[in-house]
Amino acid sequence: MLSHLPEVAALDSGRAIVRIPEEQNVPLTPRVRAIIDTPEFQRLSDISQLGLVSRVYPGARHTRFEHALGVYHNALLYLRQLAHDPRFAALIRPQSAELLIVTALLHDIGHWPFCHPIEDLGLGLPAHETHAGAFLAEGADLAEVLLREWDIDPVQVRSLLAGYAPTPELKVLKSILSGPIDIDKLDYLERDSLHCGVPYGRHFDKQRLIQSLVLNEAGDGLAITSKGKTAAELMVHARYVMFSEVYWHHAVRSATSAFARAFFELREQVDLNALFRDVDSGMIQTLKAAADGRPAARLLDAVFGRSRRLYKRAAEFSHLNGAGVYERLSRRPYADLVRCATELSERLAQRLGQSVDPLQVLVDGPPPHREVEFAVDVSFPSENTFRPLRGVSPMIDALARTSFDDYVKRVRVFVAPELQEPLARAGVTSEWWRAAILDESRP
Repeated sequence: MLSHLPEVAALDSGRAIVRIPEEQNVPLTPRVRAIIDTPEFQRLSDISQLGLVSRVYPGARHTRFEHALGVYHNALLYLRQLAHDPRFAALIRPQSAELLIVTALLHDIGHWPFCHPIEDLGLGLPAHETHAGAFLAEGADLAEVLLREWDIDPVQVRSLLAGYAPTPELKVLKSILSGPIDIDKLDYLERDSLHCGVPYGRHFDKQRLIQSLVLNEAGDGLAITSKGKTAAELMVHARYVMFSEVYWHHAVRSATSAFARAFFELREQVDLNALFRDVDSGMIQTLKAAADGRPAARLLDAVFGRSRRLYKRAAEFSHLNGAGVYERLSRRPYADLVRCATELSERLAQRLGQSVDPLQVLVDGPPPHREVEFAVDVSFPSENTFRPLRGVSPMIDALARTSFDDYVKRVRVFVAPELQEPLARAGVTSEWWRAAILDESRP
């Protein structure tokens, strides 16, 4: 039985635990501790969860290590609850549940420092889930622990992390790991909100949501009962506000844009394989060394220097306010944003009558990939039926009819701080930027 798994059974024991914010008791069985003690897992303690967000929210210095423990804890809570669903209990074997536990703990093992800003550049680099193979390779301490302590082939973990799920059993595991109500989102929304010092990501009933978990009608993914409907709605809203107010805060995106442009300029000057196996401090030092004497050094100094000199927001265009620019620059290859920024710097030099370095202007926009849409079914046991959440929730229906990304992500132009006064004197307004981007006659 799934409830007899050592980790699930230890949830309420109060023994052999590690405590993480906020007041979570995470059980550590000997075989879990064996994973945590490997060099591959310990590396996560030196990789920040939110990277550059800490430049705006000082408390956001929690690590992938802490987050991984939280996701593992959620996996145990999901297993304990879903064990009450006869279809889940009949489908998921103890060996598969153990695979879920291990993969939950290792779901971010392939993350490199500042992973998401780099992935958003679309440079053809392997996704961090694929990169996990480097830490699960034969002979690595982690791989040996999986074989010795868990009797789990590391290839199984790598495959599940990469989304390979050809059977209903594996599809259910995938749904728990990465889906509309997965164990990852449930942790990062609360944890990021807590460390950023904002309430937005914690305004949903996590306990109620977990207690409502069941298998969907097809038996190959998660659904919720009608008792979890309100909790699910609040989770969607929490995610929406966290993107709007934290992840896509204009100053966070300023720091992200400077880092992204610096990496873009320096990517051929560094050993990417070595860089992606490093930790935050190591990557920063490597990039700074590569930038020494190059224009990109000013970008790294703006983000990581002793004096905080983030680029300033010069213009902002959303789906609702500035649709023409938004459509022109959202979801474009990053090279297009670089070309646009270079052209804008040239036009700005003409307007100001002074030299403007191409790296004094940055253009930021929504990346090509979209956020996962919230599509989950709701079970109504008394009616013996399942309905899409959007069909029974006006709020979710409204979000489903539009694009989540279009309302929380914006196209922005950032300029070096020293350009602020010249821009003001020359009367360079948002309308000038709009016309310049759309190549219209500029006022």
